[in-house]
Amino acid sequence: MRVYLAGPDVFLPDPAARAASLKAICAQHGLVGVWPIDSLPDEPPAWRQLGEARRIALCNEAHIRGCDALIANLTPFRGPSADAGTVFELGFMRALGRPVFAWSNTALPFTARTLAFLGRAARADGAAWRDGEGLQVEDFGGADNLMLDGAITASGGVLVCQNVPEAARWSDLSAFARCVAAAARSA
Repeated sequence: MRVYLAGPDVFLPDPAARAASLKAICAQHGLVGVWPIDSLPDEPPAWRQLGEARRIALCNEAHIRGCDALIANLTPFRGPSADAGTVFELGFMRALGRPVFAWSNTALPFTARTLAFLGRAARADGAAWRDGEGLQVEDFGGADNLMLDGAITASGGVLVCQNVPEAARWSDLSAFARCVAAAARSA
């Protein structure tokens, strides 16, 4: 089973080493990990004339279409929620009707992370949390936005969340390994 490895991991200082680590864990479970910046063997020559951002987006979509499932790193990235590109890729795979699995190195619920990020929110008489602009804060007890949690569940996938020390947030792969094992069992 080929699995697309979505996540902000491509932004780490050594993305090639990260790719090797993730792919090795996949291989231990009989899966083939596909990294977002892997070369695309059948890339249309016309794509090479495009701007780099457009070419990367097209290649990532092609990689996703060529995979049987997706495993997403939903560890909060530059805010209380998952990386926006990863979220797109998760939704893209879900729209293809294929299984989506995810992992996160925080088990703190999305609402708590959002409130901490905002620094200022209010709740009157048991009503919904409101931010400084008066906008409602999502409060469903999920790991992230309800659409992400829902997509994973509806696809038959699982979401593995665990708390790790802050210093290990981008290096601890134990939740990823558990997620890969679940994906392999589903194959």
